[in-house]
Amino acid sequence: MDIIYLSDLRIDTVIGVWEWERRVRQTVSLDIEMATDIRRAAASDALEDTLDYKAVAKRVIAFVEESRFQLVETLAERVAQLILDEFPVPWVRLRLNKPGAIRGARDVGVLIERGRRD
Repeated sequence: MDIIYLSDLRIDTVIGVWEWERRVRQTVSLDIEMATDIRRAAASDALEDTLDYKAVAKRVIAFVEESRFQLVETLAERVAQLILDEFPVPWVRLRLNKPGAIRGARDVGVLIERGRRD
C-alpha cells in the first residue's frame, strides 16, 4: 500500500458548541493520508493513473467551508466518509486540528482511520 497525503490543509468554517463560535469562522487544519497504489502512475507518469490530490483538496475545502458542525468529531467523520465515497481509496487517516481551542495548547483535535488497510 502506498499513501498519498495532504498536510496542514487549512480551511475556515463554522465549528463549535458555544454561541460565539456559531457566529464566526474558525480555521481548522487537516492532515489526510489516503491509501492507493502508485505503481501504474509511476510507470505512465500520467495524472489519470493516480489519485488526483488536487481534486481531493478542492472537494474537501468546499465541503468544510460549507459545513456547520458543532464537534470536530463529526466534521472529521464526515470528511473521511466523503473521501471514501467519492475517491478510489480503500483507507483514509485524517487528523483534524482546531488551533487555539484550548489555552496553552497549540491545537486540539481528533485522529481517525476509516476503511480497510490491505
